[in-house]
Amino acid sequence: MYTVIEGGVTAAAGFQTASTAAGIKYKNRKDMAMIYSEKPCKSAGTFTTNIVKAAPVKWDQKIVKESEYAQAVVINAGIANACTGAEGMGYCAETAQAASAALNVPESAVLVASTGVIGMQLPMDKLKAGIAAMAPELSGTTESGTEAAKSIMTTDTKKKEVAVQFEIGGKTVTVGGMCKGSGMIHPNMCTMLSFVTTDIAISKELLQEALSADVKDTYNMISVDGDTSTNDTCLLLANGMAGNPEITEKNADYEEFCKALNYVNETLAKKMAGDGEGCTALFEVKVIGAESKEQAVTLSKSIITSSLTKAAIFGHDANWGRILCAMGYSGAQFDPEKVDLFFESAAGSMQIIKDGVALDYSEEQATKILSEPEVTAIADVKMGNASATAWGCDLTFDYVKINADYRS
Repeated sequence: MYTVIEGGVTAAAGFQTASTAAGIKYKNRKDMAMIYSEKPCKSAGTFTTNIVKAAPVKWDQKIVKESEYAQAVVINAGIANACTGAEGMGYCAETAQAASAALNVPESAVLVASTGVIGMQLPMDKLKAGIAAMAPELSGTTESGTEAAKSIMTTDTKKKEVAVQFEIGGKTVTVGGMCKGSGMIHPNMCTMLSFVTTDIAISKELLQEALSADVKDTYNMISVDGDTSTNDTCLLLANGMAGNPEITEKNADYEEFCKALNYVNETLAKKMAGDGEGCTALFEVKVIGAESKEQAVTLSKSIITSSLTKAAIFGHDANWGRILCAMGYSGAQFDPEKVDLFFESAAGSMQIIKDGVALDYSEEQATKILSEPEVTAIADVKMGNASATAWGCDLTFDYVKINADYRS
């Protein structure tokens, strides 16, 4: 079993970070980060399903698939390097060249990531200067990892990081990560940048399989606004420095790793959903009693993406009809006259409808429950034993304000 520890992307042995204020777009704040491993890493990745893919996504897909190993990641916030054509791809190569020279690693071992405004070209003089400034400052401290997590934020209001440890083969293994994501968040390979590091020894094939399976229940189950980004990237790096016997088959050690990875990814996913642009509440939806996992996923995601439901959560309004409505247009088949619906939070729990009909509940108590910063709706469709959980947030006035002039 894993134990939650302090830190994030530098928690695992051998991983270091640095960050700097390069002036890519933002002024008076850090906007670049670098992750470096003392040893070469097995790499795995999942990426946006948007047909419009940013240059860094294409670069990283090639590195993960074709390179023998990865050893560094260079990240910038402010400009997405998306819809930038051949020039944008060339800038990925230039970034890798600059990192290669600064860190003495092959260009083919350098991953890149960008987030921010679409359509603008990167100021490569500033980016290269940022790489040169970061390389001598690399550190494996918890504080360095936290600063890196802060530096990759765009409209995020808080840094997002987590780490866990567990024992396998008599060795202590660590998995840690950081991410950013606040707007343009909608599942299908998550709308975000996420970087997970581990010192476990594992085959590249199983590392990729573990990540690909886990994103379906974590990042792909969140939504803030229904917009799937051009830059979605989740990278998982494993340097083997824990010294455990290498995992080459799906045994008990592999299962322990998958549990730890799931905790890290789910925690990061929920941190993104709970920090949606302008939001005041994390909105969790559990669909239980489903006849299949697919049905439960479809229903839960339909609810968290309903603008009317999200607005009701913002208003602390138990407008359960909007939830049933979202379930009804989801495409999943169910009997609305069998649905039970519950609301719960730190302020208590309450059944709102039974067999599709409203109970005589207290609106005052319902409002109290829905006024907490984390709110859960549970829908029981009474068709089987399958379930799924999705995470979103409320829809507020500030979401519109933030996105009305994002480029300025």
